[in-house]
Amino acid sequence: EEEHILRLGLLATGAAHELGTPMATMSVILGDWQHMSALMKDDDLREDLQEMQRQLLRCKSIVSGVLLSAGETRAEGTKSTTFVSFVEGVVSHWQSHNSLQHFALRNEGVANFAMLSDTALQQMICNLLDNAREASPDWVELSLSNVQDQVRIQVRDHGAGFDAAVLSQLGQCHISTKLERPGRGLGLFLVTNVARALGGRVEVTN
Repeated sequence: EEEHILRLGLLATGAAHELGTPMATMSVILGDWQHMSALMKDDDLREDLQEMQRQLLRCKSIVSGVLLSAGETRAEGTKSTTFVSFVEGVVSHWQSHNSLQHFALRNEGVANFAMLSDTALQQMICNLLDNAREASPDWVELSLSNVQDQVRIQVRDHGAGFDAAVLSQLGQCHISTKLERPGRGLGLFLVTNVARALGGRVEVTN
């Protein structure tokens, strides 16, 4: 399992490095287009170019996050924060790219203790929120609570749930209900291992 995680990490960082050049090229081209008055006169085209620029900036941010989590950026990338502020920031960033009829972040008594920002924890929370949104596009909630001496981060949705056979194996690589899609099962596999590295565990229930 550790070897598999290592291969995934090498693949991710390699892809992040490779993506840097084409994204830089696209950024230059988009910048040139946005300075061409003939193109900017078309309102629809101008809006499309601006949206492309926003999505490209998001891609750059994701790639930077991958490299940061692999320790390939400067130490200034990690900063002091507090737990509740950290989670609120992660949720705010996620909501800026995802709109739902109902989304709520509930703090059920967790103290706002000091911590260092953690990219792996950020990606773990976003991964869980993404999975919940896919299963339940209109209703997702995230709650924070205390369980003995640990913090529980709980994501809930109104999806159909899992069959018993799948539920008992979730968190293992390639165990997923999304059989038609590539990368199936990797999300919860990585979530499980991030939680384990932080001294926690993952529980999945219907």
